[in-house]
Amino acid sequence: MPSSQLAQMEAAKRRAAKLEAKGKSVDLKERLRMEPDSGVTNIRNISSKHWKRWLGVERRCVVPFTSFSEFNRDYGGDVWFALDESRPLAFFAGIWTNWTSVRKVKEGETTNELYGFLTTEPNAEVAPIHSKAMPVILRTKDEVEAWLTVPADQITALQKPLPDGSLLIVGKDTKFDGLPPS
Repeated sequence: MPSSQLAQMEAAKRRAAKLEAKGKSVDLKERLRMEPDSGVTNIRNISSKHWKRWLGVERRCVVPFTSFSEFNRDYGGDVWFALDESRPLAFFAGIWTNWTSVRKVKEGETTNELYGFLTTEPNAEVAPIHSKAMPVILRTKDEVEAWLTVPADQITALQKPLPDGSLLIVGKDTKFDGLPPS
């Protein structure tokens, strides 16, 4: 998802200051328009003005997964989580949009379909690995239906961690979760 206007403005001002220090003139408005935006994956503060425009049902999606990882250097890198050893299908609560911006300087301005995951405080399994947040995970048809249909002012009720004991660590220290290919 797109970074906030504040983050983009701060980045553009830093880049402009570096150019000006080299004696180059800078059009800040153009600099801001062409400032690369690598975007945001985790959406935590849904009360933020930045996210409100995308919280309607027309911008919600679900992202399927069977396992997911969180990086932690002290644990050796990626730590993989799943609902159980069989890695059943579940979904992240997602938000998507089409967005025109500069993602990579070499490509210039492009229009892309972007998405991010709604996050919440971590449960007991995720907290030691990633203390800030975990994805909002939908496990049932009713949870998916609720995410895709409830009014925007009701989604905070869905922004909650899985109950403690709901996830297992199924892999460590790898870029893949260790499940043998089927």
